[in-house]
Amino acid sequence: MKGKLHPANDVTLNPSGNESINDVISQVNESRRQFMKTGVSAGVMVALSSSMGGKFLLGDHAEAASLPPSANGFGGIGFDSIPAKLAPVLNSVEVPPGYKVEVLAAWGQPIMPGAPDWNPDATQSAADQAKQMGMHCDGMNFFPFPTRTGPSNVRGILAVNNEYTHEEILHGADGLAGGAGVTIAKVRKSQAGHGVSIMEVRKTAGKWGVVRNSAYGRRITANTPCKVSGPAAGHALMKSKKIDIQATGSIEIGVNDGYSAFGTHNNCAHGFTPWGTYLTCEENWNGNLGWNASDAAPTDPAVLNGQVRYGVVAGGFGYRWHEVDPRFNARTNPLEAHLYGWVVEIDPFNPNAMPIKRTAMGRFKHESAQVAISVESIDGAFLRNRVAFYMGDDERNEYVYKFVCDGSFDPRNNANNRDLLDSGTLYVAKFTSTAVQGKTDVYRGQWIALVPETLSVISNGAGGFYKLRELGHFNGTGVNGTSNPNDAEVQALILIKTRQAADAVGATMMDRPEWTALRTYNNGYGHYGDYGYNPNGMGYDDEHPLELYCTLTNNNRRGGGGTTISSNSPNGTTPAGSARPPVDMANPRPDNDYGHIIRWREDGNAVTATEFEWDIFTLCGDTLTTKTLAANYANTNFVPGSGTGPVYQGDIEATPNGSADFGAPDGLWFDQFGRMWIQTDQAGDALGDWANIGANVMCCADPNTKEIRRFMTSPRNCEVTGVVNTPDGKTMFVGIQHPGEDSTAANPTQFSNWPQSQFAKNSAGENLAVVAGVPQPAGANIRPRSSVLVITRLDGGVIGAPVIDA
Repeated sequence: MKGKLHPANDVTLNPSGNESINDVISQVNESRRQFMKTGVSAGVMVALSSSMGGKFLLGDHAEAASLPPSANGFGGIGFDSIPAKLAPVLNSVEVPPGYKVEVLAAWGQPIMPGAPDWNPDATQSAADQAKQMGMHCDGMNFFPFPTRTGPSNVRGILAVNNEYTHEEILHGADGLAGGAGVTIAKVRKSQAGHGVSIMEVRKTAGKWGVVRNSAYGRRITANTPCKVSGPAAGHALMKSKKIDIQATGSIEIGVNDGYSAFGTHNNCAHGFTPWGTYLTCEENWNGNLGWNASDAAPTDPAVLNGQVRYGVVAGGFGYRWHEVDPRFNARTNPLEAHLYGWVVEIDPFNPNAMPIKRTAMGRFKHESAQVAISVESIDGAFLRNRVAFYMGDDERNEYVYKFVCDGSFDPRNNANNRDLLDSGTLYVAKFTSTAVQGKTDVYRGQWIALVPETLSVISNGAGGFYKLRELGHFNGTGVNGTSNPNDAEVQALILIKTRQAADAVGATMMDRPEWTALRTYNNGYGHYGDYGYNPNGMGYDDEHPLELYCTLTNNNRRGGGGTTISSNSPNGTTPAGSARPPVDMANPRPDNDYGHIIRWREDGNAVTATEFEWDIFTLCGDTLTTKTLAANYANTNFVPGSGTGPVYQGDIEATPNGSADFGAPDGLWFDQFGRMWIQTDQAGDALGDWANIGANVMCCADPNTKEIRRFMTSPRNCEVTGVVNTPDGKTMFVGIQHPGEDSTAANPTQFSNWPQSQFAKNSAGENLAVVAGVPQPAGANIRPRSSVLVITRLDGGVIGAPVIDA
């Protein structure tokens, strides 16, 4: 993401030189109940592959209706590209002919009992906001309710991340600094606007809507009590000050035990588990911390260096929480920072279940957590289902990670799956330049385990290299050379300081890794099957490899950019702003203004593989641009075109050429029919470098031919982010984040009044805005609101599919 309070993640840069569903399912029989618990996601379902290159084994499943087989597991694209939205950008959403788009839920939508309606003047209290849909929606997932005939297509839980808040829109006419200034009431409201919104949604009489008084509706905010679990739980660095959170302030009452934390915030992309839980990813959490000028720096160098490496700075991103809430003061409560940057697991069907921060998955700016499963077999015999999660660290020159659970997924006993995320191996990716013989532009890569025994790239001065357990960051001494024999202590430190560990082992610095996505293969409507998913729809063989994709949004700090190509120390102790790594095979462009998408295929179709093949799926760009590489990149080793051609034009496949140009790829998702959906996050005003590309979009891609078509265009100054569908593929939910984000408190509609500019009512027929008892018409001057859209086809068919398949 890249919002006003997160302008370009400029605060920090990698300094290294490296490259619960229980009661709700009582209506179904026991065998079906067990499978429903294992993971019902309406979009990208768990991919199941065999390390033997054949079928996987997860137990019985029912026959399901299927579409005619499609070529290479792809269901086809059934629409033509719609035009780019050029300046001046209209405040509306456009989709192809034959489709209908509506607002399902907007910021402030009541989602639980006792929630009031949204006030168009934004004068609702923090307590009100804590019962309404949060601000700035991002990643989302649909969890269908079970029925006797399979998962429901008309009722489910929609879990939606609320990434951040725009203070000038959130606080009414005063904004953040006006009126009484920064107050605890304003900060509490901002904290309530962050987190996750859990909403029950239903389609009734042909209309989708939020069930306002649902027992499942709840908000998880920056102040919600959470558990901390896994190898780093209870560590001394996790024992921040214990706080009593009250509406009027935060009161220090002791020391936290390291097994608990308050809240989650800056929740960007997401994931889900095959056992039916939601994963929310903490991204730009550093921006909510700060300190005052009179506050002394931490005396522990390890803590101070950690803050530098993760971009914790005095002013944060302008939220100013630390001024009135000492919990977020990174000087007086420095260990609080270690409680963020994790993947948080939430049971969407159990409103009483406490969110759990899973520390085994590492601490960084988590963007997403894409699940994949492969069957481990011996001599062709089923052994167990291995589970992995693929994750990006969303910042320039950061890394791609994989977490492999130690335990196996048991689809028939969900109790065995409850703590799978607490134990496993965290890996970081190294994309090498070793070509694969017989394949054009395909290269090798490896997964480096972040464990105590792994060798670093730091010389020990005796002709060898230090192990991670021997480095000062992880041996407890702060000085390289002493080996710490305590595996548990070293592993906890590796996980708390994941970035430093990745620096030390020589992982590949990437052009801002965002969403990860697992390719699916079309076998028709039977994707879900009778028990929550259809194994036949997700099987892999020699023709259909276990294939992952990752969006790399942009990077203007590769190849010099006005400075000598340089790297900082891999020990994470230097200010991050000086790193300017050279281009490499996986990140081939200096000033990567438009970004690209990379993909890899695991060796043996196994999530446990330690090596893979990779290639670049597409270089994003502007076919019509005449822009050339600036002279301050003269010290780069990028040669093709002498600074023209693929540097900015890209190589997007579209007919006619240039008809689907896009840049800044961010959101990424495969539907159950093999279609890849790409969402973008650039300025959104169609000016400057974006004059030809236009506003932000959602595109659809064929992973076989690389053809891309533009499906949706968006309002001004927004990001298109978050996408998922119902099990039958006939309803799609899509997020629009921060429309008109640069507007001020004095003029909140300066740049946008969407969605009111386009809609008077939501999809359920409820008024979007009521002022002094008067419903406001479409076009009324109402402050902008991030919203979740619902998209359907007028003929009732599958979203994106050719008419013959619908």
